[in-house]
Amino acid sequence: MENYKVMIIGCGRVAAKHLKAIAKNSRRVSLAALVDVSEEAAKRLSPDTPYYSDYKKAIEEVKPDIVAVTVPSGLHYEIAKYAMEHGCNLLLEKPMTMSSGESRDIYDISQKTGKKIAMGHIYRYFPIVGLVHDDIKDGKFGKVTHGSIYVRWGHGDDYYGSAAWRGTWKSDGGALMNQTIHAIDLLVWLMGSTPVEAASMISQRKAKIEAEDLGMAILKMDDGSLASIEGTTCTSDKDKCAEFSVFCEGGTVSMGIRSGKPSLNIRDINGKKLNGRYIRRQIRKGGLGSLLGALNPHTAIYSDLIESLDTGKQPIADAKAGYTSVDNLMGIYKSAKNKTTVKLPLDEDFSSVDMTGYFGG
Repeated sequence: MENYKVMIIGCGRVAAKHLKAIAKNSRRVSLAALVDVSEEAAKRLSPDTPYYSDYKKAIEEVKPDIVAVTVPSGLHYEIAKYAMEHGCNLLLEKPMTMSSGESRDIYDISQKTGKKIAMGHIYRYFPIVGLVHDDIKDGKFGKVTHGSIYVRWGHGDDYYGSAAWRGTWKSDGGALMNQTIHAIDLLVWLMGSTPVEAASMISQRKAKIEAEDLGMAILKMDDGSLASIEGTTCTSDKDKCAEFSVFCEGGTVSMGIRSGKPSLNIRDINGKKLNGRYIRRQIRKGGLGSLLGALNPHTAIYSDLIESLDTGKQPIADAKAGYTSVDNLMGIYKSAKNKTTVKLPLDEDFSSVDMTGYFGG
C-alpha cells in the first residue's frame, strides 16, 4: 500500500496534534516537511524534519500527497487553493475559510480537481458519534424534533494576547467561529437536515478583542426542527466543556466533554439508558482502543483520509461539510449584524471581515 507524504503548514499548538496523529498512522503516512514563517517554531516541533519558510516552494519541491493546513484561519483560502491546484489533498483545520464565497470556491476546486479534503471537525470523529449518526439517519430514534449545543470554552487574556491575530475579524473571528463551528457542524450532521434560516445575537462580555466572546443562535432546518447554539469563551478556562443533544420522538442523545473527560447519556423513549449498548458496538467496530479516540481525534481524521485516498470515498468530514459549516456560520453572523432572520444557504458572499466595527472601535 502507498505511503503518503504529509507536509504541515503552520507549526503552532495544533500542529503538535498532527505530529502525534502522523506517528500513530506511521505505517501509511510520513512527515515530509514543515512550513512556517518561524524556523524556530518548526525546529521546536520536529528538529529533524526538512523546513521551508515558503509554502509554494515547499509544495513544488516536496510534492506532498497531503498538506495539513494549521495556520491562522484567515490564511486558509490562499494556501488550500494553491495546494489543490498543485496536486495535493488537504487536511484542513476549521473553519475552511473566513467567508462563504471562499469556502464555496474551495469546495468547487476540490470537485474539479478530484482532490480530497478532510476537515478538522473533530467532533465527528469522537467514539460512538458515528454510530449515533447512523441510527438517527436510519430512523431508529424516530423523528428529530430539535437539537442543542453549548460550547463553554473559557479563555483568558493570555490566550488572546498570545498572537496578534486571535480574536480579529480578519484572521480568527470570535467564540462562534473559532471555538464553536465544529460543534455546529456536528449538530447539523446528527440532526440530518439542512439549515434554511438563522437568527442570532452576539456580545462582548469579557475579552478585549474585535470579535464576540459570546454568541447565541437558532437554526431552523428544512424539516421544521430547530437547533439552538451557545458558544462562549467567557467561562472559566479551568472548566472547559461542550455538550450536544439531539431530541427525537423515540429517545434522546446527549454527549459531551468536560475538563477532558467525556460524558454519554443515550436513552430510549421510556428513559432507559442505552450507553452500554453503544459502548459494546463501538468496541466491536474499532476495538477497545477506539474508545480513547477523543484524546486525539486527529489520529482518526488521518486514518479516515488515508482510507479515502485508498478507496475514493469521501472523508467523514469532507469538502462539503467545510463549505456548509462556514455558510451556516456566516449566516449567523449576518443575522447578528442585520438584526434579522437570514435565509440559508446565503445567496451572496458574506465574510467575517464584514463584521468589522460591529462592537465599535
